[in-house]
Amino acid sequence: MSTQASGTIAVFGGTGKQGGSVVDALLSRGAQVRALVRDPGSDRARALAGRGVELARVEIGDAASLSAGLEDVDAFFFMTTPEGHTLADIDGETRQGIALVDAAVTATVPHVVFSSVGGAERDSGVPHFESKRRVEEHLQRSGLRATIVRPVAFMDNFAFMGPNVEIGEIVLRWPLPDHIPLQLVAVRDIGQISASLLLGTAQAPGGTIEIAGDSRTGGEIAAAFGEHLGLPARYEGLPLQVLADNPDSQAMFRWFAETPAYQADLEAVRTIEPSTWDLPTWLRTTGWAPNH
Repeated sequence: MSTQASGTIAVFGGTGKQGGSVVDALLSRGAQVRALVRDPGSDRARALAGRGVELARVEIGDAASLSAGLEDVDAFFFMTTPEGHTLADIDGETRQGIALVDAAVTATVPHVVFSSVGGAERDSGVPHFESKRRVEEHLQRSGLRATIVRPVAFMDNFAFMGPNVEIGEIVLRWPLPDHIPLQLVAVRDIGQISASLLLGTAQAPGGTIEIAGDSRTGGEIAAAFGEHLGLPARYEGLPLQVLADNPDSQAMFRWFAETPAYQADLEAVRTIEPSTWDLPTWLRTTGWAPNH
């Protein structure tokens, strides 16, 4: 049975969007937070410190720094990212995750929450899903008490891959047939749900939960943007070949179209976080506007 954490919660990735959402949610609930950062002098790290977050300098290649950063914490949140900011680097991402798990073992962290990806356990064949699957497996073998959250597609990605406004009309083009629904989640809700798990105010049955706040076809996504801006909207499904120069993304969109891809139980998610955002809420709250 989980109990309310009363000590420090460690967060890796706190200067980024996803880890930052976890820090935000924890601070809003009065938790003490320690951010594991590569550069405590960076603007983002200093901003965290200004909000009362303790900073611990770590290097993924330095096991001693990682375990020291996790000493005496009640719980630990981490996520992984491809090194060099390329989705193709699944080996680098796997090494990162394994190093963090091993450090948590050395520091005997009581509870670890890992943010993976929806479908990581279902042999997706998507390279940047497979790296997270390897980390999941290492975590599950570690002996640590662990919870795995598996977010689906981020609504926040619409900030750079959203629809265009063309001659007064919203137009969304994706390499996905219009009849295929795609589950979506706001990064804000990854933070809210992870904070509840870290603080012991909620549990994930079986230690894993796929998380989403909405499910919409391409046409329904376009319509939500159109309603948000008060414009007509249309969706155009593109062939997968438009992603021929990006095998990782091509594999992901093929998985979206050809298999029962994301499978979050939206009602189960709202049991943990009743205020989970749907797409119109995300659009309204973030004030989304087209880039051009």
